[in-house]
Amino acid sequence: MSRIATRFAALQRDSRKGLVPYLTAGDPDPSATVAVMHALVEAGADVLELGVPFSDPMADGPVIQAACERALGRGVRLTDVLEMVAQFRRDDSETPVVLMGYLNPIEALGAETFVARAAEAGVDGVLIVDMPPEEGGEMAERLRAVDLDLIFLVSPTTAEARLRRVGETASGFVYYVALKGVTGAASLDAGAVAGELTRIRQYVQLPLGVGFGIRDATSARQVAGTADAVVVGSALVERLQAAGADAPAAAKAFITELRAAIDGARAA
Repeated sequence: MSRIATRFAALQRDSRKGLVPYLTAGDPDPSATVAVMHALVEAGADVLELGVPFSDPMADGPVIQAACERALGRGVRLTDVLEMVAQFRRDDSETPVVLMGYLNPIEALGAETFVARAAEAGVDGVLIVDMPPEEGGEMAERLRAVDLDLIFLVSPTTAEARLRRVGETASGFVYYVALKGVTGAASLDAGAVAGELTRIRQYVQLPLGVGFGIRDATSARQVAGTADAVVVGSALVERLQAAGADAPAAAKAFITELRAAIDGARAA
């Protein structure tokens, strides 16, 4: 069982909802990424989503696009991201880490090499935004062979046939995109999210994380009522950039707030 599956099993056993913060590797500074990762865990994060900088992050809004540009400008590449994970693993052998990114850097490194090096570094799952489930069978097999999970995005417009394919191919958890737009877009409708999660669960038996629109404690608490995990990205990346050298402290403060809100939803 992967670290991701183990973590979600523990959350379910304890009747808790997961918290999955996203940060772009290398932003606001490459030397701070691992410290921010540890700060997020200290604040109550259950799974870390580490973005691999890419020049054309088509699913990401302006906040994460800018973070990718800054990280690339500082020379951060996929191999550097893997080294960051390896460094994180020296002090944390339990918290699952998911790499989120695009297919091009993986293809440039070579899929077989990437999977081997990801497993060696301590990565637990991979979310490749521009690889649909219809084309993910080979990657899923490669990852499964080294006990890594392949995570897919689904959205309000995902058809039933694709949901079935996701249910057959994905592992770890499935990421529900709550908005018809890019990351950091407008406010979400918690009622509509609940209805969509009911639809998706007809085809997908894995835990469902909800993101794209989680901006604060209020939205996190609303989504936690029906999701298995809350994913927060742009709102955190904004705070990290604004904090600069104080990024770890800013990360800890924000995620502590969201953790309290999510746990409050459970208590309510």
